[in-house]
Amino acid sequence: MTTPPRWPLEALGLTMGDRVRWRERPGARWSEGRVIGRERDGSVGVRDGRGASRALVAERLEVRVPGPRGGRSWEPVADRATRTEQLTLWATPREPYAVARDGRHR
Repeated sequence: MTTPPRWPLEALGLTMGDRVRWRERPGARWSEGRVIGRERDGSVGVRDGRGASRALVAERLEVRVPGPRGGRSWEPVADRATRTEQLTLWATPREPYAVARDGRHR
C-alpha cells in the first residue's frame, strides 16, 4: 500500500500555530482556532478554543495578519495561497548593516 502525498502548510501560506477563523454556515458568528497541521485529504487541521480538533477546507478559513497600521486584519487562506511571497532567509529578522557617509560598510 502506498502512502498518500503530504501537502505542506507552506503551500497555503500557513505555519503551525497561525490564528485562523471560520464560520459554520454563512451569517453565523466567527469561530477562532489555531493551525495544527495538514490532514491526509488536504484540508487544514485546526484546534478551536475549547481544544476540539477540526479538519476544514482552506476556502472556509481566514488567517490573522497585521493590518496596514498595525491592527489585526483577516485574509482568506485561498487568496493567500495564490499569492507569491518572498521567503525569509533567516529565522529571526536581522538589522540592515550600516553604511558610512563615504559609502563604506561598517
